[in-house]
Amino acid sequence: MANTRDIRRRIKSVKNTAQITKAMQMVAASKMRKAQQAALAGHPYSEVLNRVLVSLRDLVSENAHPLLEARPVKKKLVLLVTSDKGLCGALNTNVLREASALDVSITEFVSSGKKGASFLARTGRNMIADFQLPDSPTFLQTKAISKFCLDKFLSGEVDEVSVLYPKFVNTLTQKPVLVPLLPISKETAAGHDHDDKAAGAQFLFEPDSDEVLNAVLPYYFHFTVFQMILDARASEQSARMVAMKSATDNAKSLVKDLTLEYNKARQASITTELLEITTAQMALA
Repeated sequence: MANTRDIRRRIKSVKNTAQITKAMQMVAASKMRKAQQAALAGHPYSEVLNRVLVSLRDLVSENAHPLLEARPVKKKLVLLVTSDKGLCGALNTNVLREASALDVSITEFVSSGKKGASFLARTGRNMIADFQLPDSPTFLQTKAISKFCLDKFLSGEVDEVSVLYPKFVNTLTQKPVLVPLLPISKETAAGHDHDDKAAGAQFLFEPDSDEVLNAVLPYYFHFTVFQMILDARASEQSARMVAMKSATDNAKSLVKDLTLEYNKARQASITTELLEITTAQMALA
């Protein structure tokens, strides 16, 4: 059994660690609320934009715009969205596991997040660009990333553009998803949460549907990438808050166990001393 001095040192060390993880939990909780609000605030606008785009797709031909044109996939571009920092549970691990399953022979990567960039460099995958964003990115900041991907598709260097990111479901659940964005199909625009009743709404386009389509399609792509990055930020802060709360709870539990062990060791030491005193007195009697 460890002596009482060593146990006291361990208890002090674990308590200090618990204070740190508790502080990180509170910071992550504050950032999580802001990130979740930012991510959820754009959902109604995104749904309306999707409905408009679906209505436009019904009025134009398949090749009315280069962003709608499907072609044989010889080269893919994947925007990999991860966090800059760790201590957020299995969030990055789950996303990078999906990235490692992609065919490296036809896939190029654009990274947003230091964890993803480090993974791509370490595994020797073809990373053609790396963008760093703040905790609360603006639309203009994310547009630099989406414009780079858009130009690669329009130039014909890649035939498909997808985004791999941790989708925010709720505070406890973040799911890594690979979403194809270019070329824009009717299914891509509608999305999985598309409302069939809302899809039946009729829109009038002026001056005509083709000109509106030319203006809406690039903006749709930029805004969708922006929304996905906001979702990834909400997922990161949620995962970090949960991970730090778990670490704090584990530290408190460990302190209880160590305190019990310390009391046992102290009691054993006292008992040994009493036995030695009693034995010495009996020997002198």
